[in-house]
Amino acid sequence: MGKFVIKKAKKGPMFNLKAGNGQIILTSEVYSSEAACKNGIKSVITNSAKAKIEDQTVKGFAVEKNPKFEIYLDKRKENRFRFKAKNGEIIGTSQGYSSKTGCKNGINSIIKNCVGSETVHEK
Repeated sequence: MGKFVIKKAKKGPMFNLKAGNGQIILTSEVYSSEAACKNGIKSVITNSAKAKIEDQTVKGFAVEKNPKFEIYLDKRKENRFRFKAKNGEIIGTSQGYSSKTGCKNGINSIIKNCVGSETVHEK
């Protein structure tokens, strides 16, 4: 089981979702308050299982409604995804993956690890 770890960034609180092995699988945006950060965590828990995947690496990809995971290629040609809430705001992003399969496994790991996860503060 994973856990959400809230930490303080320079401009406000943010969170990481860590898998059971401690690896970060989702990094949030910076929020204006801890309450907003906790709402971001709730959004991940509520929306990740029903979110569609929009694969922007495919020519003529189908645009999905929010909430959704958007797979894209970064400047280094690594596969990444961003998770968007119902309102279209980016909740979090992934690390870079060398393959699209690895990227999709990261999305599945979020769905698996967020339900029932505890929320803790970084020490």
